[in-house]
Parts: sequence; structure tokens; C-alpha cells
Amino acid sequence: MATKRKYPVGMQSFESIRQGGYLYVDKTELIYKLITEGKPYFLSRPRRFGKSLLISTLAAVFEGRRELFEAFTTEDGIEQPQLFIAATNWKWEKYPVLRFDFSAGDLTTIEQLDTLIDQTLKGYERQYGITPEVPDANIRMINLMRTLHKDTGKRVVVLCDEYDNFILHALGDDEKVAQARQRFQNVFGPLKAEDDHLQFAFITGISKFSQMGIFSKLNNLNNISMRDDYASICGISEDELVTQLRPDIEMMAQRNGTDYDDMLAQLKARYDGYHFSEAVEDMYNPFSLVNAFASGQVYDYWFDRGTSGALINMLAQMPPVDITTIEDDYFEATMFDLPFVNFDDPIPILYQSGYLTIKDYEREYRQFRLGIPNQEVRQGFAQCLYQHVTAAWGVGQRNGLFRAYSKFQRDNDLAPFVESFKAFFAGIPYQWEKDNRNEHYYHALLYTLLTSFGADVRAEEPTAKGQTDLTLLMPKGIYVMEIKYDYTAQEALDQINRKGYAEKYALDGRPVTKIGIAFSSEERNITDWQAIPL
Repeated sequence: MATKRKYPVGMQSFESIRQGGYLYVDKTELIYKLITEGKPYFLSRPRRFGKSLLISTLAAVFEGRRELFEAFTTEDGIEQPQLFIAATNWKWEKYPVLRFDFSAGDLTTIEQLDTLIDQTLKGYERQYGITPEVPDANIRMINLMRTLHKDTGKRVVVLCDEYDNFILHALGDDEKVAQARQRFQNVFGPLKAEDDHLQFAFITGISKFSQMGIFSKLNNLNNISMRDDYASICGISEDELVTQLRPDIEMMAQRNGTDYDDMLAQLKARYDGYHFSEAVEDMYNPFSLVNAFASGQVYDYWFDRGTSGALINMLAQMPPVDITTIEDDYFEATMFDLPFVNFDDPIPILYQSGYLTIKDYEREYRQFRLGIPNQEVRQGFAQCLYQHVTAAWGVGQRNGLFRAYSKFQRDNDLAPFVESFKAFFAGIPYQWEKDNRNEHYYHALLYTLLTSFGADVRAEEPTAKGQTDLTLLMPKGIYVMEIKYDYTAQEALDQINRKGYAEKYALDGRPVTKIGIAFSSEERNITDWQAIPL
């Protein structure tokens, strides 16, 4: 068995990763292309997708730290391979680098934002012996760029990580958002006007910058977020996984008592499925993959550690999200890549936050089909929606339902499971439910709950004569469900039989059960249900 590698869990410093002997997936071929073909760039990617590490790597390149990119042996005796850029004609000159990092999650007040900007500028002023003449950040930024260019003979490199983090957490507070915009305009506004003093600029974030009002004076930024040639600059591509990380898959397979192909299939189902351009190149979540390799377990790492309260708050101010119908619609890029500050459409925030991704591109119509990337996001998104829609009466109801689901998964005993759903629906406050009562409401809520448990549940799966409401695929059986509102469970079963919904699973090998469920508008609950085998 190969020696276990060191994985950079939670690490964002390129220097620490290389010097510490940690695994680094080589992105420097794309970095070399980036720094030799242009100057000011913007990149949008979901959180925990490698943006901070990319910024750190760019800083090391422009600081002339060639030794970090060459092959070397660490103090612990770990061999680090040579990276692509070390074999190019890059001159490794040292440029003055100004880095702004807004990724800290504890920035909640304008005063904290002001302090961060001031301390960042002050640090560089001290480093280069510059005394600011005025406190204004705009003037100080101009003075820094001009002075550094004059004193060093090198143009300035400006790197900004997660520019929109503060604003995302302030959405809904119009005054605070406006104040933050003004701060960012002050700091980064000079980049275009001072182009003679600028060698390179790279800004990252989650949301599209162009219409946020922050970079209105910086309209020359090259947005590479949806370009095919930079689709894999963050994240781990399918090719990188099966080449650079093949030993890691093999070690994980051995640890889990399976083979390479099965382990790869598990990783693909859980963490793959992100696409950021028309070419639809498969990208894996790097945060989840690194954690999976480090622990040896396939688990929900990205959502578990990164659930955003800001997302839930924003969804509360937008039209309701229905997880059963959110996929497979086609959009022009201008529809899902808009800034999401007006709270009138959940699609932009779900795409830019990583809960939706590109699934297909119709070149003839220049339209993109969106969908949920993978199992990890699907389950996490369902949990997020559950927290949102049940905030009024807490999460205790879900815990009891999850225990019933776990028992059903083990014992295949259907009746207690259905009864637990009846108890759950009985606990929904009338005030919240009264405006939502219809067949699709119960259908969507059942689907969301089951998905949040990690169940393999299909909504509106097509058959030869129609589409089923829900199909639940369990280890010991398959359950085809039809939901009726103010009709009988028998009528629901009759529809399953008449349209042959269950027949497509007849050869699966697992027992198939047809379930008719009747909801009553008067009782606001399940009043009748019947189940019969295929």
C-alpha cells in the first residue's frame, strides 16, 4: 500500500502547503496563461472552492518565490514535485503585491470593515516607508501605487479575495450595503485610472461584480468566470482526479474495502457535477475531496461546515423555492448570473452560491440548463430549505421524523414511517400552512424532507403514461407514491395501476410497493393511505 499523503484540510496558504509537504493539485499552467495574457481579472466561484488558495499562489508567483514551485524535499523528507510554471520562461521578478482579504466571516459592522481596510493599507505603508497625507482610502491607494512603482521600478499587483463577503451578510440592510459599496469604490476605483502603475489585478467573489455598483469605475475587468479555458482554475477536474489523485482514490478504496472503480463512482456521485462554462467540463468540489481523502470517508463536508445563515435569510425574502421543480429549466446567462440584491429571484443566488450549476448548454439557442450538482449539495440544500420553511416551529419535528426514517431504512416497516409523517404534519402551524394548502405543497414538502435525510427519492419521474409523484428507492424495497388532495387513497392507487407507474421497476430485484396517500384540506393531514405490492 502506498504511503498516505498529507492533505491540506482547511489550508489556504500556498507557501504552507508546499513547504509542509501537503498535496497540491497543480494549477500553474492556467496561472501562467492568466498572467501572460492579461492584466485585470475577475473570477466568481462558490465558497470553499479554492479561490483563496489561488490568490495565495498568485502572490507567490509575483513575489518571485521560484523555490516554492521547483522540485524540492521538505524538512520532513517529503518530495514535492516541480510545478508547471517553474519550467516556463517566467522571469520570477519581484513585484510589490497588495493583498486584500475580505473572507473573514466575522466582519459584520461598517466599523470592522473600515478597520480592516485601514489596517491593510497601513501595513503596506509601513512596509514601504510611506506616510499617508490624508486618511481617505482612495487617496492612500493612489499614493501607494504611484510610490511603489517609482521606488521599486515595478508596477503594482493587486489581489482581492472574496470582495463581496461583507455585502452578502449585510443584504437586507440597504444602508449598510450602500456604505460598503462606497468603501470598495474608494479602495478599488483607482485601479483603472492608475493603469500605468498596475502590473496585474485579480478579484474574486461569489456574486457577479458588474452590476453591484462596486466596480462601476473599473469596467475593464476581464470576467473569466464562465470562460471554457479557465473553467478548471478552481476546483478539481475529472482529469486531475484520475491522474494526479489516482493514488489517493486507490488508498481510499483499500481503506473502505472496495476497488478503484467503485470508489471513483462514489466520489463522483457525491462531489462531482459542477460546471462553469459552455464546455460543461466536470469539476469536483476541492474542499470535500480533500476532506474525504484525509478522513477516508465519503461524507457531506462542504455543506456541513459551510451552511450559510445569509442564504437562509435571503431565501426568506424571495419567492418560495420548490426543490422538485427547480431543475432542468433553461436560462440565458444574463438570467442566472445577475446580482442578487433585489430579492426578487432565488436563481442567481442559488447558482452563484453553488447550489445550482450548469448541466447543459444549447448552443443553437444560447441557453443553459441548470441543476443541482451532486448528492452532497442536494441533501444539504434540502436541509437548508427545511430550516427555512420550519423556522417558525423549530427542528424538533424533523428529528423525530428522521429517527422513523432510519428505522424504516433498517427494518423496511412502512406503517410506523407513514404514521411519523402524520405526526409531523400535525405539528405544522396553521398560520404558516394556510396559504400553501394544495396537492403540490405536500408533494414538495415530502420530497424535501426525504432528500434532507439522504434518501434516494425521485420526484415526477417520467413513465410511458405519465409521471409519478414520488418514488423512494430504499435498500430493501422500492416505493412508488401517488398523492391526492381531497380524494381517496384508493383513487391514488387506481392512478398508479392505470398508468403503470410501478412497472418500470419490476426487474430491479427489490420488492416494489405501490402507495396511495390522501391528504384532507379540512384535517390538513394524511387521512388515509394504502399500500399494495406490485
